[in-house]
This record gives sequence, C-alpha cells and structure tokens, in this order.
Amino acid sequence: MNAVGRGTDIGCSSIQIFNQSPRAWRPTKHTEADFAAFRDAMADSDIESVIIHAVYLINTATMNDEVREKSLTALINALRIGDAIGATGVVLHAGSAKTTDPVTAVIRAGELISEALAESENCPVLVEGMAGHKGILGNTFEEIEAIIEVTGGDERMGFCLDSCHLFAGGYDIRTIEGIDGVLEEADQRIGLERLKALHLNDSVFEFGSRRDRHADLGEGMIGKKSMGLFLSEPRFEGLTATMETPGPDKKGVTAKDVKTARRLRANGLRARKRAAEAA
Repeated sequence: MNAVGRGTDIGCSSIQIFNQSPRAWRPTKHTEADFAAFRDAMADSDIESVIIHAVYLINTATMNDEVREKSLTALINALRIGDAIGATGVVLHAGSAKTTDPVTAVIRAGELISEALAESENCPVLVEGMAGHKGILGNTFEEIEAIIEVTGGDERMGFCLDSCHLFAGGYDIRTIEGIDGVLEEADQRIGLERLKALHLNDSVFEFGSRRDRHADLGEGMIGKKSMGLFLSEPRFEGLTATMETPGPDKKGVTAKDVKTARRLRANGLRARKRAAEAA
C-alpha cells in the first residue's frame, strides 16, 4: 500500500514494486488480506497499473541446481502475487549465461520460465531488454525472441524496453528515424503486441557503451531532445511506464521528475508535429 500512496503523492499513473527484497531469496509473507487491501488502495487511487519487478538474484539460465530451484521458486512467487493484485506483468532480468554457451543458456531460460508460467495463472512474464554486458541474457531482440520461442510462444510472454539499456546496447533511439528502426526490428523479431512495459532512464555512459548506469531524464547522454522523442513515440501510448532514475538527491523519483518526464514528452510531441509538417 505504501507504493500506491507514494506513487499518488508524486503524481504517477503507474507504479513498479518488488514483491520482496530485490537482493534476497527469502520471500515476504503476504496474506489474502494484504492482497485485498492493495487492490482496494489501487481502486481508490489514480494509479492505473502496477508492475512487479522480479528479484535480481534470479538466473533462469543457471547450471547450478540450487540456484535454479531458488530462481524458479522466486519467479513463481512473483507471478502468483501478480495474479493476486492484478499486475500488468512481472519484469524479469533473465540472468547470465556465464560459462554456458548462449544457445544452451537460452534453452534453459525458456524452460524455467515455462515451468513458472505453468504454476501460475494469468500474470505475464516481461523479459527486460538489457544493456549489452557480455554474458547477460536479453541484450538483443534476437535473444528475447529465442527465449519466447523456447516457451512455445506462450501468450503470457512479453517484454519490457528500457531507454538506457537500448541506448547503451547500441540501439539508436536519438532520432525519430532511429526509434522507428529500433521498433521495426523489435516488431519483426518479437512482435510489438508483446511489448507491455517501458523503463524510462537516461544514460550516464555514451551510445553503445554496453554499460548500465541510469541518469535522470534529460541529464545523461541521451539528452532532453531525444528523451522527448522516445517518450512521445505513438506506439508507446497506453503502455505502463516506470522511471528508474536516481533522482536529484539519489533517493529515487520525485514529483519534479514526473513533471519533467511529462514536459519532455510534450516537447517531443511538438517536435514530431513539426517534423511531420515539414515532410
């Protein structure tokens, strides 16, 4: 409930939560009363959507039996909580191939996700596109496509795009034409109907750096103009969007940051209109 209240206080229309400590395996013990109270809080607020972010420890491709079992249990738990609170989806860092060859890693990842889907009801798994660090799964649309294929193309499989990760990973989102090209590739590989969520972040590091460090919107290497174009992309209309920015005091997103995002989007809409009129 605290997340609903905080999101309301800073002017959000969607929120992202962790269902337990993001860096620990031990699950928080929620009750049916907790779920009902959360649903009531959502219904009484202006928050339209909630996303769950799965714990960071999950590695769906691990070769370690203990880690695999813990990863499966954690993902099932997140999905079941997503079912209970009506979440838009569970955003998942698929994990790392480490010393495993990429093909085997993708197969293991898809198989574990399939098991988790079978032990839950409706909540989707949203594989997050990553920033390109060696060995991490989900660095490319091709890898996300392959993971989904291993699940048999399960209808509950989706993906989440992160603006910093795209930029750092070499997907050029700095111009209207660049964004068009990136989304066309995503559509061909995965299908934009599976795109269910966005993470909004600027990037501390330069284009193609393959380094994942978030900056406040407009204050990083993507910059105000390009962030505005990204935020105003028509195909993102209606998607659940989460800001994962450090905030001015490194304590997270503030009301001012939410207003900045909306102002950048408005600027992007005007820039797109001018470009269309000049074409």
